[in-house]
Amino acid sequence: MSIFPFKKKELLTEAEKQQLVQAIRDSERLTSGEIRLYVESRCKYVSPMDRAQEIFLQLGMDKTKRSNGVIVYIAMKDRQFAILGDRGIHEKVGGDFWVKEGELLISHFQKNDYVGGIEACIREIGESLCKYFPFEGDDENELPDDIVIGR
Repeated sequence: MSIFPFKKKELLTEAEKQQLVQAIRDSERLTSGEIRLYVESRCKYVSPMDRAQEIFLQLGMDKTKRSNGVIVYIAMKDRQFAILGDRGIHEKVGGDFWVKEGELLISHFQKNDYVGGIEACIREIGESLCKYFPFEGDDENELPDDIVIGR
């Protein structure tokens, strides 16, 4: 029994998690690319991009066959995010693509539509991955599709 009567509020409900996992699965279905979503409460002591790079490496996203992994990092309470693509996809889409995806997130976040923004971003990233890294017969899902919930 806990001495604290209050339950810690989850960052995402189960329904929201399922919605986002389905967006990842749908987006990866036609591509060899890999998309991961990492959500945590706060991004302390580092920039969101530095945190995304740290997590990218921790999750082994730099080890995909075609260097086409993308991480969407969200710090919910701090209202910060970063989107980081491995060199294979970055070379194809360029820096403007990531800026556009960031603007998409911001436009949804300003309306307090966090899950809708994350889902839209995942789906657009999936479309680009499909364009540049279409699914081929020997492709396998190299990384889990689940959402990683951090501290």
